[in-house]
Amino acid sequence: MAGHSPAGPLMKEHRIIERMISVLTSEMESIESHQHTDPVLMTTAVDFIRTYADRCHHGKEEDILFRRLTEKGLDPQLAKEMQELIDDHVYARDVTGQLIDANSRYAAGSLTALDEVESSLRTLIEFYPAHIAKEEKHFFKPCMAYFSDSEQAQMLADFDEFDRTLIHDKYRLIVEGLEQAAK
Repeated sequence: MAGHSPAGPLMKEHRIIERMISVLTSEMESIESHQHTDPVLMTTAVDFIRTYADRCHHGKEEDILFRRLTEKGLDPQLAKEMQELIDDHVYARDVTGQLIDANSRYAAGSLTALDEVESSLRTLIEFYPAHIAKEEKHFFKPCMAYFSDSEQAQMLADFDEFDRTLIHDKYRLIVEGLEQAAK
């Protein structure tokens, strides 16, 4: 399945997300033992989650794979699983937002925010492995059967184009935000 299937690049992205979850697990253990976190590490982790895991990875799933699946008249169980995955993505965005807020307050000197940083981290650390397993063990393979070889090849090309434009979009928005702030 991972050769010339759109599931292949998505699964490779899962491996990188799992590596970040391992880093976050170590940081959570450090928080538990030292009652301290590095706000810069948290900011970097949040940028990774928002840009790589959500915008890049979930973006390909939602904007390309899931959108095309909705055109295929999915089996009701698979359609239900796809909606659960979409709901999972929304949930992860909410928890990441909570982590951003708590980390900002912690960086500004609020020691009580550390508990919220830890709680959000724990939630993400528990969430991602289960979400990845759901996609890889139950969703990707049956949904690929809905696409012809040429449709899968087109999806791979669309994934590449998505990746090519992502970094430009991210930094264009950063510049626009800074321009607005300077006015």
